[in-house]
Amino acid sequence: MTILFMDPGTRWLQQQHLAETVLRQFESETGTRVKHLPAPETSQEQLMLIQELLAEKDTPDVFGIDVIWSGILDEALLDLKPFFSLELSAEEPDLVSPYTVKGRVLAIPYHPHVNVLYYRTDLLAKYGYHIPPQTWSELEKMAFHIQEGERAAGEKNFWGFVWPGAADEGLTCLALEWQASEGGGRIIESNRTVSVNNENAIRAWQRAAHWIGWISPPSVTAYEDVDSVNYFENSCKAAFSLGWTSDYFLTIPAKSSIYGKMGVTSVPSGKIGVGTFGGFGLGISGKTKHQREAVALVKFLSHKEAELEAANTSAQLPTGTALYRVPTILKAYSRSMPATQPPGDGIVSRPSTLLGRNYEDVSRAYAKAVHSVLTGKNSAPKAAAALETELEHITGFPKGPPEPIEIDVSRVK
Repeated sequence: MTILFMDPGTRWLQQQHLAETVLRQFESETGTRVKHLPAPETSQEQLMLIQELLAEKDTPDVFGIDVIWSGILDEALLDLKPFFSLELSAEEPDLVSPYTVKGRVLAIPYHPHVNVLYYRTDLLAKYGYHIPPQTWSELEKMAFHIQEGERAAGEKNFWGFVWPGAADEGLTCLALEWQASEGGGRIIESNRTVSVNNENAIRAWQRAAHWIGWISPPSVTAYEDVDSVNYFENSCKAAFSLGWTSDYFLTIPAKSSIYGKMGVTSVPSGKIGVGTFGGFGLGISGKTKHQREAVALVKFLSHKEAELEAANTSAQLPTGTALYRVPTILKAYSRSMPATQPPGDGIVSRPSTLLGRNYEDVSRAYAKAVHSVLTGKNSAPKAAAALETELEHITGFPKGPPEPIEIDVSRVK
């Protein structure tokens, strides 16, 4: 018997190699074959293909489900609660809630991750910095200082800070962090109000726009995730980079020039520190003809992922939210430089479950508005006002003030 598996979460070669190794082990132990289907690169293309496949009569059996897709794919996926009661009781609620729609659990957390700040440990030491930046202001000062020093030493194309600024889902994640860290809201609040047109959000967008051409290259507004990673890790011509925990140590060959010179720490703080929650879970098609085998595959993969975390290997950072921003965990991945945590750190989720099928339109409008500010096509106040009107039209929700982000201090002891 062969079951079909599509996992868009395995985008790097090292991830693909690990996935194939685990799948072959499953085949050996169960006698069930698994065909691993390829997936497109971008989030929008992945979602579109998965929607098309789930509508087919002979659908693939198991899918990797992005945390923002649950409200869109809910009617096509199997409720996993009856099959995974023991596993779900052991999971952190923060990891399960993005996959829960109307009481139905549509996916089991598999590759959860958060945004973090990568930094060059060797360059921080060279320029006299003992810890990575804890605030956006510190990041700006350190990035500029290192950038100027490296350019004076002959590295004319060196930049202080790179990040994925293209107008897509990646920018939604970053801009949400920027405005949430300043108290500017979550785009859509839990009370179903639109919170983008306020002075804190506007100020956060303006600060990011100021980076362009100063500490970040003008081309950063066209960077996808992979472009930012390549610039930082392969060209070695940047001091800092924003990315996901899942990318860390997944693209760096042991013989590369940056190996052993890269650290990771929390996303810098504004008024508070927040990192955007992301990642993939494992879902099963409601039309699968191989339900027992599909459930067995999900259980097997989840167990292997847990073993990988427990072993604390270099394949992937610890991914549970309880481990996020814990200095001792982060230090394990930045040997040369201690990683510290700003006070009052938390995790912010995109409003995908709340919005359901409207999320894609909201995210696209949000990223487009922020991108217009970054590229200088629009001022931040005008972009925020126009976006507010557009989101009111898309959602039917009224405008409202940002809700405070509650910080669970037990997670950052």
